[in-house]
Amino acid sequence: MSSIFESEWFYWAVAVAIGFPVCLVLLTELHNALLRRNNALARPVHLVRNYILPLGALLILLVQAIQVNGEATPVRVVATVFGFVVLVLLLSGLNATMFQGAPEGSWRKRIPSIFLDVARFAVIAVGVGIMLAYIWGANVGGLFTALGVSSIVLGLALQNSVGQIISGLLLLFEQPFQLGDWIDAPTARGRVVEVNWRATHIDTGSGMMIMPNSALAAASFKNFSRPAGTHALSVTTTFSVDDPPDDVIAMLNRVAAMLPQLRPGATPSSVRSGAMEYSTGVPVRSPADDFAAKSQFMRWVWYASRRAGLHLDEAEDEFATTERVQTSLRIIAPTLRLSHEDQEDLVTRVRLTRYGAEEYLQHSGQIPKRMTFIVNGRVRLAVTDDTGGIVPVRTLESGDFLGQTALTLEPVTAAAYALDEVTVLWFDRDVIEDLVSKKPVLLQDFGRAIEERRESLRRALAAAQD
Repeated sequence: MSSIFESEWFYWAVAVAIGFPVCLVLLTELHNALLRRNNALARPVHLVRNYILPLGALLILLVQAIQVNGEATPVRVVATVFGFVVLVLLLSGLNATMFQGAPEGSWRKRIPSIFLDVARFAVIAVGVGIMLAYIWGANVGGLFTALGVSSIVLGLALQNSVGQIISGLLLLFEQPFQLGDWIDAPTARGRVVEVNWRATHIDTGSGMMIMPNSALAAASFKNFSRPAGTHALSVTTTFSVDDPPDDVIAMLNRVAAMLPQLRPGATPSSVRSGAMEYSTGVPVRSPADDFAAKSQFMRWVWYASRRAGLHLDEAEDEFATTERVQTSLRIIAPTLRLSHEDQEDLVTRVRLTRYGAEEYLQHSGQIPKRMTFIVNGRVRLAVTDDTGGIVPVRTLESGDFLGQTALTLEPVTAAAYALDEVTVLWFDRDVIEDLVSKKPVLLQDFGRAIEERRESLRRALAAAQD
């Protein structure tokens, strides 16, 4: 028995017999704990438990316990498989620790995939070279020399493809853009989503543009995302030469300030750029909002210019005809208790106009200068809660009205915006005062409406908090 204890192989065999199951249990518990936390290190631990640990134990048994010659083919095969699994572990661990759990916006998250491919290739090349040199005894220097000569031949044969790879590397080393940036290249405009060995992938919004790196490196392009927070959309509009420039600029700025795509804290600005042209700069959150912001701005300007008596594209507004005004007064006559004589008297004292979908008719806290009666369309009353969210209160339809506090000069408690195109009649304050003096019961109607809407507002806010 003493001879067994004096043998070196005995202690290696005991170490493997005891250490292997203990390590297997510990790694199993660690792997399960990482899985429960959705940790990126679960996969590397899985590789260690299922492959590296058994192969390492087998290699120790072959070389130390059974004492097989290290140059024997079975030992070399097991060592080679063990080396490849270690390479896979290194690549998986590098990805899990450096890039997979990287915070949004960090350099690790923005690093292009081409650099990761280069790093993986370098790790694999070094690992394979070490295995060939130390396990199989290969002449690695001669092998790399042969690969160098072959690479020159392949480079000459594939110079276009290799040129694109080099162009991509040079482009990324210079870093004129990063993943997620918006660029305007000669043949594409969109967001950079990927840069690989051969090409840059640009999401144009209507498809994916694959642009060769060599073409992008040789061209001039604009990066909308740099400097950050400075991108602004420029929109050109044309008005009549008789329209007062200050009125046009004020209307354009007012419309641009209501756009939902406007960057928080930014202020739009308009200037006269020609005899009849005006340029409006709209700071938006991202170039992705350009199309939606421009479309909505041009649509709202069409309605706002007509309400302001301005002439967009030198067009005349012929909507408010006498017949339409008379028809509109008949629609709202029950609300204001108007007789036929009252309607005839009001034809020249009211104004018929329109609002576009999603356009605001009034803002919370505003003191109205007139009352607005809805002829066609729907208007949503809404209020902003403590968190900044929009809480719907009620929907107004044909015959309903806004601005009832114009008589009391109190600020309104709720904002109002159009759900679709809305046609309204404007009653100035003096017109409403004349009607109230003739029909005192209207004061009771307006007072009742004010209380009902305040109660609706309280209920809406209470329901939102619940």
